[in-house]
Amino acid sequence: MILDSKIPAGPLAEKWTKHKFNSKLVNPANKRKYDVIVVGTGLAGASAAASLAELGYNVKAFCFQDSPRRAHSIAAQGGINAAKNYQNDGDSIFRLFYDTIKGGDYRAREANVYRLAEVSVKIIDQCVAQGVPFAREYGGLLANRSFGGAQVSRTFYARGQTGQQLLLGAYSALSRQVANGKVKLYPRTEMMDVVVIDGQARGIVTRNLITGAVETHAAHAVLLCTGGYGNVFFLSTNAMGSNVTAAWRAHKRGAYFANPCFTQIHPTCIPVSGDHQSKLTLMSESLRNDGRVWVPATQEIAEKLRKGQIKANDIKEEDRDYFLERKYPSFGNLVPRDVASRNAKYVCDEGRGVNETGEAVFLDFRDAIKRDGRNIIEQKYGNLFDMYKQITGEDPYEVPMMIYPAVHYTMGGLWVDYNLMTTVPGLYALGEANFSDHGANRLGASALMQGLADGYFVIPYTIGDYLAQIPPKKVDENHPEFAKAKEEVQNRIQTILSINGTKTVDYFHKKLGKIMWDKCGMARTEVGLKEAKAEIKALKKEFWSNVKVLGTNEELNQTLEKAHRVADFLELGELMVDDALNRNESCGGHFREEYQTPDGEALRDDENFAYVAAWKYMGEGQEEELNKESLVFENVKLTQRSYK
Repeated sequence: MILDSKIPAGPLAEKWTKHKFNSKLVNPANKRKYDVIVVGTGLAGASAAASLAELGYNVKAFCFQDSPRRAHSIAAQGGINAAKNYQNDGDSIFRLFYDTIKGGDYRAREANVYRLAEVSVKIIDQCVAQGVPFAREYGGLLANRSFGGAQVSRTFYARGQTGQQLLLGAYSALSRQVANGKVKLYPRTEMMDVVVIDGQARGIVTRNLITGAVETHAAHAVLLCTGGYGNVFFLSTNAMGSNVTAAWRAHKRGAYFANPCFTQIHPTCIPVSGDHQSKLTLMSESLRNDGRVWVPATQEIAEKLRKGQIKANDIKEEDRDYFLERKYPSFGNLVPRDVASRNAKYVCDEGRGVNETGEAVFLDFRDAIKRDGRNIIEQKYGNLFDMYKQITGEDPYEVPMMIYPAVHYTMGGLWVDYNLMTTVPGLYALGEANFSDHGANRLGASALMQGLADGYFVIPYTIGDYLAQIPPKKVDENHPEFAKAKEEVQNRIQTILSINGTKTVDYFHKKLGKIMWDKCGMARTEVGLKEAKAEIKALKKEFWSNVKVLGTNEELNQTLEKAHRVADFLELGELMVDDALNRNESCGGHFREEYQTPDGEALRDDENFAYVAAWKYMGEGQEEELNKESLVFENVKLTQRSYK
């Protein structure tokens, strides 16, 4: 299949404007005749559902949480980027575009990224109009702070709760449409499959998480806004319910999966404390504005620290290595996440880690508190400091935080064209569920930007172009494909329940997570990846013969929910390994140890790998087929990334 990205012709700055004009329209009277399904109610899903309902479409919105307000977008802390240039510090739409392309290590489409930067300015206006309480300067203007990979301040924020406040804004817009009768909400309902008729997405199969009822829903188009797949690693900063099932079932119905090995390791998370943990906690990247990252200058001092013979505050200034400031003087502690994470791993591998496991570095606010005073730091980061103290028992106003990289975000996802449509006509993917905007590494504060851009400002235009070309005749839910898909879901449920093995679902999830973290995590090698593939295959075989799921389908059964998700993670994990093995280069979050510069930076191979790897599902037990979408750069020059 030839991948047609449908990127409009013309100058970069004019593509989106021209594309909107050239897109077909659905007149207001006809919009009422079209049904749209939105799966997921985070920032992308809630904004899309609210916007499409406002336009007049009939929307069904599904979430597995008990309320859309519990979508994982709520956990985003630090902020949202926009090229407003309120600070008058040299920002612009083109600079945001350039920083995002460069930050993604030149593995994203220029046209999509420029559109994201272009509509970013509208997002802030939209959210302010909704009442989102962004931080403001003394004079009342909206405040900004800096994030990694940028030398300007373009991040808008609401203390350390930006995701929550933005989601409440989108939720209020969604609730208005629910009250108007234009959106029908289905909480505690999980998508189990996509229904494809004559090559077009025409509905979904769902399972009610309270009663176990398997149902079908028909529509003219289906939007997947279901987030990322970081929980394939078991331990991540994602909510425990976050999963790949909706995207993976779509993949098995014909939607290509792009760049699955591009996963983001966030440098500032609370370190792992033991085998008992089920998730990890993020400490916002915004903390790197004022916090300084360091480790002891020698292994000897670090050893004393780990043994408890000295405390962090006992270590003299000359015995501290502020390694990011030393290696990257231009960006300092605000280098991109992949760079910060790798360097934290390097110093810990040298034996200079600062906690008992040797896998942590310090994030120190001593100098910022001396400079600005405790009150200012408390105003900026108070809730984050409180969260850290509650989890670790240590007061970051008095002692440095201890942090270490952890899985946070996935740049890979379903392949989509410029209209956000997958390779299945009528099936769209928005937000983190698609691959389109961040290349091999997402810059901080850009996830919220992409989710809201896709939902508020992109899909309302592009979906109309598709719907205008199909008749507004009601989709027939009695079509045999609905019954067939429903039966397949029910059979899968019964298969899982009937195995009655001896190992828990978590046993398999933890084993998969360890394989992925050790061999397809921050650093990867050909040998390790080949070992991982064999281990995952064996683990998958064991899962389908020895997993134990108690209870029945006709009840609230969280073990059954997890089993479905872990079964999909096992298949995804194998594809991630295949993708990492195929990409014989290092770029962004994909770091193959065989391909690095003399000073340990990622070494790209633009001649052979400047493409999107889009994988096609070929059937049960078959190797997936690689399809390539070449990346063409006309407005930026491909160079070795440097933040020094």
